[in-house]
Amino acid sequence: MVDKLALGVVVMTRSGEIRYRNRRANSMAGTHTGLLVDNAVKEALLRALHGEDSRRTLEFYGPPQVAVVVSAEPLPEGAAVATIEDVSDRRRVDAVRTDFVANISHELKTPVGALAVLAEALADENDVGVIHRVAERMVGEAHRVARTIDDLLELSRIELGEEPVRDPVSVHDLVAGAIERARGLAEAKGTNVAVLDVPDEVRIVGDRRQLVSALGNLVENAVKYSEPGASVQVRVLVEGAFAELMVADQGIGIPAADHGRIFERFYRVDKARSRDTGGTGLGLSIVRHVAHNHGGEVLVSSQEGEGSTFVLRIPLHIPPGDGAEAPVRVEAQRPTEQNP
Repeated sequence: MVDKLALGVVVMTRSGEIRYRNRRANSMAGTHTGLLVDNAVKEALLRALHGEDSRRTLEFYGPPQVAVVVSAEPLPEGAAVATIEDVSDRRRVDAVRTDFVANISHELKTPVGALAVLAEALADENDVGVIHRVAERMVGEAHRVARTIDDLLELSRIELGEEPVRDPVSVHDLVAGAIERARGLAEAKGTNVAVLDVPDEVRIVGDRRQLVSALGNLVENAVKYSEPGASVQVRVLVEGAFAELMVADQGIGIPAADHGRIFERFYRVDKARSRDTGGTGLGLSIVRHVAHNHGGEVLVSSQEGEGSTFVLRIPLHIPPGDGAEAPVRVEAQRPTEQNP
C-alpha cells in the first residue's frame, strides 16, 4: 500500500540505518536532484531520531522547476519516518491562478477607471467638440471592456473541455470567415491580407465556430503587430493527415525568450505596444485550446524585428473509403526557425 502512495516514504531505524524506501522515494535516484533530496531526507531523519519534527522545502530552478517538501517525525520505539512530496504542479497551478486574478482585475479596472474619469469630465463640459471627443473615448473604453469579457467567455467555453462538433469544415470557407473577422482592423491600418494556396477541396474535422475564432485571432494578431501598410499572408499546406493553416506577417516579431510563454493567458511580449493595439492577451490562449480540442497543435516561428509565422495544424477530414489514399500536397513554404 505504501508503495502506491504519491508521497515518497523513508524509514530509519534507531541506529541510523535506512530500513525502507518506497517506490516514489526511489524515483529520483541517480539524478542531481535526487542526491540533494536524499541529503535533506537524511538530515531530517537524524533530527527526528532525537525527537525533533521538521519540514523543509527544496526548490530546484531546472529547467523544469521542481519544488519538493521533505518532512520527518519520530516513530515509536526510537525510529523515524520521512515523507517526500513533489509540489511542483501545485505551485504552478497556484501561480497561474494568482496571475489570472491579478491580470483580469487589471484588464477590467483600467478601462472602467477610464470610463469614470471621462464621465466626470463630460458632466462639467459645455464645449460640443470636447463632448464629442470624450464620448468617442468612452465608447472605445466600453468596447475594450466588452472585448475582454467576450474573450474570457470564449476561452471559458473552450476550456470546459466539451467535445467540439466533429463536422467536415471547408478550409476555404474557414479562411474566408477568419479574413472577414479581421477585415475592419485591416482596413483601418491599411494592411493587405493576402490569401495564397487555399484549395476549395481541402476539408478538416471540427467545430467551425471554434476554428474561425482560432484562425481569426491569428490573422488579427498579425495585423495588429504589423506596421501600417504592411502585408499579411494566409496559406494552407496539407502535410500527411493534417492541414496546416499558416499566418505570416512582417511585423515586430517575438524574442526567442518569449516563445514558450506567448500562449499563456494575458501574457504580452511588449506590454506598452499591446496597450496601443487594444489586445486582451487572451487570443493565443484561445488558439492553443482550440488546437488541443481538435487533436492538433499550434506552432510559432519568429525572430524579433523580422515578423512571425503561426501554424495551426488540424486533422484532415477523410471521406469514407478514402482512408488509404495519400493526401494531395498543396505547395506552400513551410516555416523554419531561420526563415519564418
